[in-house]
Amino acid sequence: MKLKTLLPVCAVLASLSQQAAAQESPTLRKIAETGIVTLGFRDKSIPFSYLDRQRPVGYSIDICLRVVEAVRTRLKQPDVEVLFRPANSANRMALVANGIVDLECGSTTNTLDRQKSVAFSVTTFVAANSLVSKRASGFQSLVQLKGQTVVSTAGGTPIKGLLELNRSLGLDLRIIAGKDNAESFDLLETDRAVAFAMDDALLYGLVADARHPQDYVIYGGDLSVEPYGIVLRKDDPVFKKVVDDAIIDMYRTGAIAQLYRKWFLAPIPPKQVTLNLAMSPALKKLLSAPTDAADPAAYR
Repeated sequence: MKLKTLLPVCAVLASLSQQAAAQESPTLRKIAETGIVTLGFRDKSIPFSYLDRQRPVGYSIDICLRVVEAVRTRLKQPDVEVLFRPANSANRMALVANGIVDLECGSTTNTLDRQKSVAFSVTTFVAANSLVSKRASGFQSLVQLKGQTVVSTAGGTPIKGLLELNRSLGLDLRIIAGKDNAESFDLLETDRAVAFAMDDALLYGLVADARHPQDYVIYGGDLSVEPYGIVLRKDDPVFKKVVDDAIIDMYRTGAIAQLYRKWFLAPIPPKQVTLNLAMSPALKKLLSAPTDAADPAAYR
């Protein structure tokens, strides 16, 4: 008889605990009420977030799924479902800011300007702007591209940096914008541009996935530092702490090293290519001292 009495009491206490956690955070409340956490994904940002047989996969996707587990634990709702929603360079911030997406899991650089509308988790990857061109072109530096056509992707930070360098160095570049990274790379592949400016890790993914990877060379010189983070709702510190704690736990336990090997040092789908991109000193520094800083100087 006592056991029968205790069971409803435990259920009530668990429900009250769940409600309290949800009331602390608009995002947690939304997830608790709907039973769904919505993840925004990119369809072609190899190896961070892309489609493999119509299923979102990647380094950032795996990090977000670890966060989902933390959310389930916090809410005491193990049956919270994951809904994936496509996002792109143009709409990713609005999807988060408007509450349509709970976490944007892609390759998005944390900048002060973007922080006006959204928040970022602790940094999950440190990329560097670089250039890729066809090996046959013989270009070895940005200065050698003077007067040439260079492509970058609309809505990303690399195109802004390219415009600034063009002005400051007087390169007289003709800068064109692809709607996404796949289109930008196609412009390079079909010789409508002599170089493509983008984050180095994304360039490695595009080259590895190209028809003739050996035809391309990626320059080692960094044009700028790009700290990636998971994008989440602004002004929701409770939810941000849940997200940050889950990611930092991956750093503390070494789980992130396994994840890095999986996506950057081992064959990845769909073509089972290997990027062979060693972990940078900036990323190693981040893993030992996590930060959500937007300032590139924090990663040098």
